[in-house]
Amino acid sequence: MSKEQLIEITRDNLEHAAAGSIRQAESIAQVPVANYIDRERWQRECDSVFRRLPLVLATTCELPEAGDYKALSVMDLPVLITRGADGTMRAFENSCAHRGSQVMADGRGNAKRFVCPYHAWSYDSTGALKHVLHESEFGEVDRACHRLTELPCLERAGLIWVTLDSQSTLDIGAFLCNYDEVLGHFNFADWHFFADRTLRGPNWKIAYDGYLDFYHLPILHRETFGSDISGQAMYYQWGPHQRVTSPPTIAALLDGVAQDQWSREALLSGVWTIFPHVSIASFVGVGAVEEDAYQGIMLSQLFPGSEPGESFTVQNFLVDRELTEVQREAATAQFSFLEHVVRDEDYATGLRQQKALEAGSREFVLFGRNEEGGQLFHQWVEKLLATSDEDLPTLFGAR
Repeated sequence: MSKEQLIEITRDNLEHAAAGSIRQAESIAQVPVANYIDRERWQRECDSVFRRLPLVLATTCELPEAGDYKALSVMDLPVLITRGADGTMRAFENSCAHRGSQVMADGRGNAKRFVCPYHAWSYDSTGALKHVLHESEFGEVDRACHRLTELPCLERAGLIWVTLDSQSTLDIGAFLCNYDEVLGHFNFADWHFFADRTLRGPNWKIAYDGYLDFYHLPILHRETFGSDISGQAMYYQWGPHQRVTSPPTIAALLDGVAQDQWSREALLSGVWTIFPHVSIASFVGVGAVEEDAYQGIMLSQLFPGSEPGESFTVQNFLVDRELTEVQREAATAQFSFLEHVVRDEDYATGLRQQKALEAGSREFVLFGRNEEGGQLFHQWVEKLLATSDEDLPTLFGAR
């Protein structure tokens, strides 16, 4: 069924490309400037969105083997993600049951035991407390009550979602709204992690607005890659998650190609966003001769910073095969190019926008009828701010 969805979306794009049209929202939407700069509002978003919803914190190709782990801090919470001996992915608060010290330093690695560097209490990949240093002297410890605190975690479509609230009752599978079925066509589980880096940006919603915006591509990026790109966009929704496509781009990819020969590149083209913080964009390897071509993905993870006007984006570059030295050089150059585009064009512009909004000369920003995706994104943020913890599952179809 998900393959049929991709084909249907592709047909829809071809029809609009032939007509020179796009589907439009009913009207222009206004979003209050205060939504980007107000500290109380921003804190509510951190609490009601990022600390309540499942977040993509890793990819399967980062942690393919039993014992692989990734430790990172998310919204000031130290998190430990690991693949157990049984192959199951689990996530924990990265905090020792003894004094609360961070058990594993931020980074990736492989371990059978997670040993706290403070007093050497250790845990296995299920979070069970396995060793207490000098327990006869410390006193008897009920190990069942002193595990690492487990967080809701789901590995699906080659991506790993974690909810930061250990008491959350929101089913991660329901939250995905079947979006994982179409994302599964990327086969991310078979890809290879190449590199990552972190960029500073503006308010998280300004950054996310850019994920959903093709309107700016031929203007802001005219000196890098956008001069021949259409600014037209079509939006497809799975709950709060959206795919953005360009009808002229898909038409160019499939010009004269029979449907049974449509390529995966065409069927999966565009930008895929996972609410509230991920963008997935694919690229053909540049700088390599044809026989050395590879497919690359930039998976961007967006997080609020320490104040309303700040965010951080982790750019992860994935490739679809083990690379030769020539391909690695090309991939390094491409990743650096993408860093330049986001840092020096998108986020530099976003930070200037942030400064202008904070000056207070405008009450609203506008999202046009051709910017339906941005309108829908802000509508979902409003829904989440208005929904209680108890009612949160109902937003995603639970009864």
